Amino acid sequence: MNFNKFPKYAASLLVIAASSSLISACGNSEASALPPSAVGATSTALPHVSNTTAILVHGAWADGSAWSRVTPILQAQGMNVVSVQLHLTSLAEDVATVRRVLATQSGKVVLVGHSYGGAVITQAGSDPKAAALVYVAAFAPDEGQSVNDMISPYPPAPWQAGLVPDSAGYTTLTPAAYQTYFASDLSKDQSVVLATSQGPTNQQVLIDKVTTASWKTKPAYWALSGSDQIIPASFQQQEAAHINAKVTVIDGAGHTEMLSHPQEVAGVILKAAVAVQ
Repeated sequence: MNFNKFPKYAASLLVIAASSSLISACGNSEASALPPSAVGATSTALPHVSNTTAILVHGAWADGSAWSRVTPILQAQGMNVVSVQLHLTSLAEDVATVRRVLATQSGKVVLVGHSYGGAVITQAGSDPKAAALVYVAAFAPDEGQSVNDMISPYPPAPWQAGLVPDSAGYTTLTPAAYQTYFASDLSKDQSVVLATSQGPTNQQVLIDKVTTASWKTKPAYWALSGSDQIIPASFQQQEAAHINAKVTVIDGAGHTEMLSHPQEVAGVILKAAVAVQ
């Protein structure tokens, strides 16, 4: 896809719209379509963890409040928690934001990334303080690969109609698109509120390429959303297999699984924290 042929706002729409193709291109997104070995059970008895920090990284069209239901669960189990606020302007800037937080931590750190945030932790995870990576309905690019490289082979899908571009190359989602696709596992009232606080996302974050794939040297875990309308379960499973991640499938979870299934997502994070201790 040659972005030089289009105005900046159009390029933004086309780049991000390509990701919507995953809905139709990757087949059935239900967890039942995955091999039994991919499905993990999250215990209701969560472990206590000390001297470990979870740095939570939100994705596109979101902000740090996306982790509001996971945070108190982790804190109750003894973890220190920091939810970063990305600028969503470029991958380099977002990685720098995470690395500034890493620099202030002591003890072990578990990096957690949702959606585009998975690309951010893939790059930022090369920091020696990062002990493990947790991908939550996310992208995990390889070295020299961008999110757009991962999704561009597929044709467009319905949720692109809900993208609203501005003159600076940023896009937001309409409340209707947020409810139907992005937050399909939440109530209408919840999704409408989320839509009002979404972070406008620049096309550049999906074009920028990862230069270091930290999952090659750090243990990786995956909270796989079984009913995701943005990154289908089958695509996530392919990613998780590629990076050799330990997978927990959360049945019925959509793209905002950290809000609809916070206990299960927290369980995956705590599992990673226990392992690095």
